[in-house]
Amino acid sequence: MADLKASLSIDGNVIADLPILKGSAGNDVIDIRTLGGAGYFTYDPGFLATASCESKITFIDGDKGILQHRGYPIDSLAKQADYLEVCYILLNGHAPTKTQYDEFKNIITNHTMVHEKLVHFFHGFLPDAHPMAMLCGVVGALSSFYHSDLDIHAADQRMRSAHRLIAKMPTIAAMAYKYSIGQPFVYPRNDLTYAENFLHMMFSVPAEEYKVSPVVARAMDRIFTLHADHEQNASTSTVRLAGSSGANPYACIAAGVASLWGPAHGGANEACLTMLEEIGSLDRVDEYVAKAKDKSDPFRLMGFGHRVYKNFDPRATVMRETCHEVLKELGIKDPLLDVAMALEKVALEDQYFIEKKLYPNVDFYSGIILKAIGIPTNMFTVIFAMSRTVGWIAHWDEMLGQAGQKIGRPRQKYTGEINRKFVPLSDR
Repeated sequence: MADLKASLSIDGNVIADLPILKGSAGNDVIDIRTLGGAGYFTYDPGFLATASCESKITFIDGDKGILQHRGYPIDSLAKQADYLEVCYILLNGHAPTKTQYDEFKNIITNHTMVHEKLVHFFHGFLPDAHPMAMLCGVVGALSSFYHSDLDIHAADQRMRSAHRLIAKMPTIAAMAYKYSIGQPFVYPRNDLTYAENFLHMMFSVPAEEYKVSPVVARAMDRIFTLHADHEQNASTSTVRLAGSSGANPYACIAAGVASLWGPAHGGANEACLTMLEEIGSLDRVDEYVAKAKDKSDPFRLMGFGHRVYKNFDPRATVMRETCHEVLKELGIKDPLLDVAMALEKVALEDQYFIEKKLYPNVDFYSGIILKAIGIPTNMFTVIFAMSRTVGWIAHWDEMLGQAGQKIGRPRQKYTGEINRKFVPLSDR
């Protein structure tokens, strides 16, 4: 029992004493679980002030620009670890030893292949189907290939599911891309790193050898790391809610994919590129900056600012450095990239953006990098989903490992009709 309590009074009468619980960091929380017994629910559309669970995975302090996974700062992970090491940390709660890392990497590498029958799923889609539609359907269908290993109450089976999903998502994502452009699927290679393998499956063709640039591979790996988890966002909450019903892990991750597909969530970097296309050229940047400052104008700059980070997005600092490395390495001359760099300069120097803290966020830089690499915009959210799978599955596993879990069941404020008399159809 917590020592501190919050008293809820109505018309001067205390109807409930609610415990105040402390975490290891961040805001304290008021435990309202007994409030329903007093005849009241809380009302919090969008869950702006609601802690839906207890978690040890990721901590965010938006005011201070802090993002940590299992206590490790995101910039340290992005610069000093690779994505698979971050996956191990998210799943296991601590950094691996060299032996543990090698074993984990070997497990993931040897699970990258997908069942050959899965190829037929893709042929059921029209060639112009959005890759996210394919990803959502195929990931959900994975449960039919591993139906003998779906006991969600067995920790070892949950971990095997986690390994399969982390390993197979790049293969499935690349297959969705290849199918959409009419090229043959490319099998994964065990001699490549996780990021190299994805790029190889995306861009290699039978007629010629594809050489992965180390700079591009490192950028890709950082994109994976910087999108690996972000606490209780919409898609993670969706995975947890689906998992609370006892659904299998592949169904839960497919639900996360569907949630991420929304333009307000995973589609932000795609929306950023769409904005750059609307601006079109350097000579129109000033015009659109003026439109962004005009409150009466519906135009909004995409990829600037963040709902959670009120100071700066700590992921963007690393991504900015990586973005400039990639552009220098590839030497690409693209009008849209010139527009992006001009907008970045304005956002970092213009007093209007500085005062409102509208700094370029991770979506701004990742969208530029992905475009420079040659990845089409309709694949941006697929790559986000691929990266976030480890976060989803880590939260799902954590939830199922906690005692006393109940099925998620939010309540509502009802504002509809009451006690209407129903008239039979023959009398209406």
